[in-house]
Amino acid sequence: MTRDDARALDAQDPLARFRDAFQLPEGVIYLDGNSLGPPPTAALDRLRDVAAREWGRDLITSWNVNGWMAAPLRVGGKIAGLVGAKPHEVAVADSTSVNLFKLAAGALELRPGRRVILSETGNFPTDLYVLEGLARTAGAELRAVAPDAVLDSLTDEVAVLVLTHVHYRTARRWDMAAVTAAAHAVGALVLWDLSHSAGAVALDLNGCGADLAVGCGYKYLNGGPGAPAFLFVAERHLNGIRSPLSGWMGHAEPFAFEDGYRPSGDIRGQLCGTPSVLGLAALEAGVDLQAQADPAAIEAKGQSLCDLFIAEVERRCGRFGVELATPRARTQRGLHVSFAHPDGYPIVQALIARGVIGDFRAPDLMRFGFAPLYLSHEAVWRAAEILEEVLATGAWERPEFRARAAVT
Repeated sequence: MTRDDARALDAQDPLARFRDAFQLPEGVIYLDGNSLGPPPTAALDRLRDVAAREWGRDLITSWNVNGWMAAPLRVGGKIAGLVGAKPHEVAVADSTSVNLFKLAAGALELRPGRRVILSETGNFPTDLYVLEGLARTAGAELRAVAPDAVLDSLTDEVAVLVLTHVHYRTARRWDMAAVTAAAHAVGALVLWDLSHSAGAVALDLNGCGADLAVGCGYKYLNGGPGAPAFLFVAERHLNGIRSPLSGWMGHAEPFAFEDGYRPSGDIRGQLCGTPSVLGLAALEAGVDLQAQADPAAIEAKGQSLCDLFIAEVERRCGRFGVELATPRARTQRGLHVSFAHPDGYPIVQALIARGVIGDFRAPDLMRFGFAPLYLSHEAVWRAAEILEEVLATGAWERPEFRARAAVT
């Protein structure tokens, strides 16, 4: 593909209008929105308004007057439209890790007599760490098996299968409907981590029969660093599932101030502490922007960007030992692409110095995310060209690019 070919694709792009809704530095090609999305202008404006007017002027009355108390369910209801859920099945609260703990614990209680939590080796580490801690606390067993052994490991011992829908390293995507059906066939529940899916690929939780899910607010939803996460509980489980974190916001009547805990019988039962108002405000602005685009169109453009990058990198950089580590088929991947190279770390640092921001995942993966709302085909074409230049000139061999930082 030539640069003019890429520009021709951009001229027909129905999502091109969204680029101006984001604050991005001039001259930067940002390929790390799968890790931290850039700020929408509306989010920055909203934060200023919440801080100066709602907090600064209206003070504590804002919990009611400005809808702070309702925000976890209001924003959750908006996210529901992005993931194929009903508004009353989704709430925004806590972090992805905390929500994973809550829902996995709830799943164990929904399947009494079953003590196995099944997952895959190589899953996002915090998911396995959280499940390991839960298993120790609850007297359960975490059984992590190789990805190709997951379905064969579904037995009547398994209470809940916990998988990340789109893998954080390779972007490999599970067939949500097929996996869920296989788990249900043995009486197990499934808990999906949608951190690399929500806002990237078209999701239909209810259409797939999903039980439970968690997701991240600061990647493709562009809610800002440390944005609150979201959780999904299918309607059929709302009455029975119990959160192990029985905080006052999950009480049936939080302001009754009773000594004993009476859980709410709806999605509010998964709330715990006081909501993070500033974080919710920024996230809501990002979600509102995302909701203006058709999820199928988002995925289609994102996959087109991935196809372009894969083709150009393989054409330009294959001779330098760069190897694709992401599934080639669109239906089997999310919207980030990973290439393996023994010197992946300094190569990524050299790219960043040239204004192409991707990231590195040990031991050897260069990872690039393709968020459709602000990326163009021309920018992706140019990123592949710059990668070729970095490799051809040996720019990555400079000592400053080899020094490892705490965050990469």
